[in-house]
Amino acid sequence: MTSNFNGFQAWELWKKGRPLELVDKSLENSNFQSQILHCLHVSLLCVQQNPDDRPGMSSVLLMLVSEVELPEPKQPGFFGKYSGEGDSSTSKQQQSSTNEITITLLEAR
Repeated sequence: MTSNFNGFQAWELWKKGRPLELVDKSLENSNFQSQILHCLHVSLLCVQQNPDDRPGMSSVLLMLVSEVELPEPKQPGFFGKYSGEGDSSTSKQQQSSTNEITITLLEAR
């Protein structure tokens, strides 16, 4: 994948039907394109916004080693809404997501 790759770009290219633009040019004409697309599809399923939509690890393994038909991925959880058309930075509106975590430090007496 290109050095300026980001998840937003992967999702947008997937939606536009151009996911192979994510693949490094040296692999462009290889025999691995279908496997690359399959892995990309599985990866997008794993980062969907709603955790209930994400496959479990046993399902991911099954998806990776078999030719099962995969569901269409939904919007990833790593970015907010996209509005506008075109590629200019003024037409993209990204909102960051907030992850709530709690850290517990245990101390001995």
